[in-house]
Amino acid sequence: MSTLNLETAARLIAAGQEAARDIGVAMNIAIVDPGGYLVAFCRMDGAWLGSTDVALRKAKTSALFPLPSSALGELSQPGGPIYGVEATNGGLVSFGGGLPIAAADGTVLGAIGVSGGMVEQDVAVAEAACKAL
Repeated sequence: MSTLNLETAARLIAAGQEAARDIGVAMNIAIVDPGGYLVAFCRMDGAWLGSTDVALRKAKTSALFPLPSSALGELSQPGGPIYGVEATNGGLVSFGGGLPIAAADGTVLGAIGVSGGMVEQDVAVAEAACKAL
């Protein structure tokens, strides 16, 4: 697989929704391509409206800088090597819930961003969704 198509994105979202239901938290789930452009999005019934933008930005963050959004947060702390990076690219998110999506050979296909719960819940749902790849 060299691209992230709509069918695959829908499968990842479905897995994320299942994981979110299992923990009882309505989530926003965004899937983007390697450039950070939206491929698919889901706002579960009852998910926070403000988390819509957060999910999109988490996904964009992990697509443009192919690492977990939380890792970007560690690097961008005051005094860190990329302090202030979250203010670039139209706004990034530097806490957990964004993960790159990669093919078996390591090629970055895009990313997922999840928001709506506590950060640990967002990360767990993102990880569960990525397992459906």
